[in-house]
Amino acid sequence: MSGDLVTALGRDVRGTVHDSARRRAEYSSDAGNYRVLPQAVVDPVDADDVAATIEVARSLGVPVTSRGGGTSIAGNAVGPGIVLDLSRHLTRVLSIDPDAREAIVEPGVVLSNLQRRLAPLGLRFGPDPSSQDRCTIGGMIGNNACGVHAVSYGRTSDNVHELDLVDGRARRLTVAAGPGQVPGLDALVDASLATIRTEFGRFSRQVSGYGLQHLLPEHGRQLARAVVGSEGTLAVVTRARLRLVPISPVRLLVVLGYPSMAQ
Repeated sequence: MSGDLVTALGRDVRGTVHDSARRRAEYSSDAGNYRVLPQAVVDPVDADDVAATIEVARSLGVPVTSRGGGTSIAGNAVGPGIVLDLSRHLTRVLSIDPDAREAIVEPGVVLSNLQRRLAPLGLRFGPDPSSQDRCTIGGMIGNNACGVHAVSYGRTSDNVHELDLVDGRARRLTVAAGPGQVPGLDALVDASLATIRTEFGRFSRQVSGYGLQHLLPEHGRQLARAVVGSEGTLAVVTRARLRLVPISPVRLLVVLGYPSMAQ
């Protein structure tokens, strides 16, 4: 299988395909304790490469794991099939619109690099996890990253307007808000409105499981937001249009003491 896989990838993918023992070992772990040796590592150069990789994987029945900065401590960035490293080439900040407070980026952009680009404009991306000097926007979208300022600016899902995706059938699509984006999806949601309304999104930082609450009609059927936090199980992100927020003009540290934990 590995030989057929590498041959097919080398034929259809323009980026680099790695199958050496050393490279596979380097991608067998992330920031956690798990170790899973992949069959191959692919460095796609663009969205076409991502689609080609998924098509090959689908034809041969090989799983695909998307990887950004490899900062996960739960084994999110390791897998037994193909590891798709989006941090090598898909690293461009495509555009910044200060008036609309939006940026369009590729998934391999490191958060701190984006923040440095935005700072002279008085803007920033709201979520700021502790790994921001090495985590990528794609990884933040994958796990719905928060950070210490999530109380003010929300989770990553609250700061994503639109996503370009490649799904498990290697189809490319753009998702945002509104009905009818994926055939049958609205009907699936509407058949379970009561459950979704009462069990999903019950508190502001609920990030476990699929964010189906974003697909409710009263929330505008925000499919892009629903994809955030799906850990690459729904699609691979190849481009993201992000919401930006102003940098706070004043920063103040407040230390509060309480008589007891409950209070």
